[in-house]
Amino acid sequence: MTEKLYWKDMNLKEFDARVVSVDNNEIILDRTAFYATGGGQPGDTGILKSGNGQYRVVDVRKAGDDVIHTLESAGGLSAGSQVHGVIDWDRRYSHMRYHSAIHVLDGIVTTRHGDQGLLTGGQIYQDRARIDLDMQDFSREAVEKILDECNTFIQEGHRIYQEEVSGQEARKMENLARTLPGKELINSLDKVRLIVIEGLDMHADGGTHVSDTREIGKIVLNRIESKGKRNKRVEFHLE
Repeated sequence: MTEKLYWKDMNLKEFDARVVSVDNNEIILDRTAFYATGGGQPGDTGILKSGNGQYRVVDVRKAGDDVIHTLESAGGLSAGSQVHGVIDWDRRYSHMRYHSAIHVLDGIVTTRHGDQGLLTGGQIYQDRARIDLDMQDFSREAVEKILDECNTFIQEGHRIYQEEVSGQEARKMENLARTLPGKELINSLDKVRLIVIEGLDMHADGGTHVSDTREIGKIVLNRIESKGKRNKRVEFHLE
């Protein structure tokens, strides 16, 4: 099992680790700060340094309890090799800002507009993000009103932090997961990681986030799109 350092310190940029296994250009480490793709957040990229040279990490994904790092080439690495990992921080930090922005949007929609709609999904890119909404009364004016509320909240400066609770305790808490796959996951876990936005929302989540809403910046609407009778899509970027 790979120890996931990004769950302990979301701002960790460098770390030391040991190679557990090598399979062609894919390796497993005993510990990593490289975030593995999941929950709409892309996996990290970066480099691994060892006595044999420097290796480019181009993709990171989960495989059960392990985290698989795909390298451009793993030549010279073997089980037991010691490596020093360095994350592409600008890329990761952008993902963190967008992920936190989506959580603010989710919190605002859920707590203030729950009778009008529900956020059902999202996807993060380095320079933009999108959310999907189940909303019947959908217009650019309605979306811009919600984004204005989000931006007001963001600029107030609210702490964002993580907590861990037992699965039993999490299953007693309302609205920690708002999609069926999320609810099913909580039902299968012994421990559940929560992301808390102070004064707004608490959400089961495995991603990485900024520590204060002001780090997010300003949410700016790119476009809206109807994907069906109730399924609507909103794309935005951050300033």
